[in-house]
Amino acid sequence: MIRRIFTILLFLVLLAALELNKNRLWGAAAFVVLTAVYAVLRESGKVRGVIPDGGLFLIWLACAAVIVIASWPPVRPVPAVTAKDPAPTGIVSLKDGQVQGVYNEDGSVAVYAGIPYAAPPVGELRWKAPQDPAPWEGVLRADHFAPMSMQPTHLPIYNSLTRLIGYHDYTIQFGDESRPPVSEDSLYVNVWQPAGAKAGDRLPVLVFIHGGSLQTGQPWYGDYNGESLAKEGVIAVNLAYRLGVFGYLALAELAAESPEGTTGNYGLLDQIKALEWVRDNIAAFGGDPEQVTLAGESAGSASVSAICASPLAKGLFRRAVLESSTVVSPEPPHSFRTAEEALKAGEKLKTRYRAADAAALRAMPAEKLVGAAETEHHMTVDGYALPELPYEAYRAGRFNETAVLQGFNRDESAPFIMFSHANKGNFESKVRKTFKEHADEILALYPVSTDAEAKQAWADIFSAVYFDYPHYCLSRLAARNGIPAWTYYFTRSNGSLSSWHSGEMIYLYGNIPADSSLYDTRDRALSREMLSYLVNFVKTGDPNGTDAACAPLPRWETDPAGLTVLEWGAETALREIPHRALFDALDRIQGFSAD
Repeated sequence: MIRRIFTILLFLVLLAALELNKNRLWGAAAFVVLTAVYAVLRESGKVRGVIPDGGLFLIWLACAAVIVIASWPPVRPVPAVTAKDPAPTGIVSLKDGQVQGVYNEDGSVAVYAGIPYAAPPVGELRWKAPQDPAPWEGVLRADHFAPMSMQPTHLPIYNSLTRLIGYHDYTIQFGDESRPPVSEDSLYVNVWQPAGAKAGDRLPVLVFIHGGSLQTGQPWYGDYNGESLAKEGVIAVNLAYRLGVFGYLALAELAAESPEGTTGNYGLLDQIKALEWVRDNIAAFGGDPEQVTLAGESAGSASVSAICASPLAKGLFRRAVLESSTVVSPEPPHSFRTAEEALKAGEKLKTRYRAADAAALRAMPAEKLVGAAETEHHMTVDGYALPELPYEAYRAGRFNETAVLQGFNRDESAPFIMFSHANKGNFESKVRKTFKEHADEILALYPVSTDAEAKQAWADIFSAVYFDYPHYCLSRLAARNGIPAWTYYFTRSNGSLSSWHSGEMIYLYGNIPADSSLYDTRDRALSREMLSYLVNFVKTGDPNGTDAACAPLPRWETDPAGLTVLEWGAETALREIPHRALFDALDRIQGFSAD
């Protein structure tokens, strides 16, 4: 009886694993048939006389393993739209050739996926500034997204469990039995265009840079795809860029071979190259190259703030949207390092891979190098894309944007400290490890006497230091330079990610699924408000105005002192910035000055 119960449970687990891992459908069918045969044979007296129960179980288990391996999910490009047989768009003539996209299901948006904005950065072009793409003959079919940039990948079951446990929105469906491709050849853009838009319309443009710690991510994720923006009359562009070791390795010999003497910022240079592509090509889709807003989230937002301080991006965009990260504080908390640290890390990488020089690293397969993403995922001051720290650039009045919409979430830290919560016993050691000689000042701000208090205090400190405080710095630096900056604070609880890091994106870009039970009436109303603020900002440089139904939005005021934020939560209202005492302490610790 016990073995039978165990076998049934194992059968259910393996069957679920086949679904969660997106194995081919025939694999699940074969496994069910195999198990049925096993059950019949196990009850057969003749078979039991030849093969003991344990042996028969091992045969079943071995055959199940063969089925799992043989039905492994294939690699397939991700379609640009979910419609089964999407209608093709008209042909658009670009600088390097012609493209044809597809319409979404209701025909309101045209999507052009996988358009090259640079030459594939492979072979001798690995760790070189992005080059122009080669012109193509004929019409490029832009109906599938290009491969995501080279990055460490997980089994498909990992992503399924993330949807199930983290987002709570996993659904069983047919036709998704595959995994997306990954490649060094990934420098492509995707364009969402309002149906009927044409060259000469001069529509506003939003260019989005995805997050992922500069190690992972892709430019087609549903939370931030551009369909809802396009329905509001905005041309949306998402882009891929080199990640990890391929985007951020720094070596002195790479700098020596570069005409500009640069190394360590290849991913950043890709992003700027994509902006140049937008300047040269977006008018063909009906976009206005002089009305471009640059947006990003997490490491994508850190990239946006770096681009705002890069002389190479002057004139390529006008406004900036920064979600949950910047690198404009005196000591950027992530996604950034000094040139000296970058070069030292590069030398260590050569030793790790026993490579004599850059040529030896270039000769290595990408699959062998991809694991180095853990250490090579930081921008740096390279003297070219970034001549100085963005903080110093802003203080000197060197910046590219004319207006800023930015903000952060209440529970930014949640996914990062999920397995390392503080308690009363370890709270002080965590603070001392983080703040060193300044720890006493922080401990005085956060007296704790219970495990619950310690857990919350550490979550607040982590959120403030790594995500929130740099936005407070940007608010004041922007005001110093006469740049209006509107700051939000996202606090909305819901059935999915709630107000965790990245939880605001599905609201801000208007992508809450119509049939999702995880979001209620307030969530949908809030998303309409947030999307309206964003669209107004993209169109006019000011988020205030009306929503899609022409109803007035709650007034969002700027604050040169950076002390007022617009809370997006149970209600939409102005409030005092959170963590003020900690922010003041961080000003003293880091030596912040807007003067």
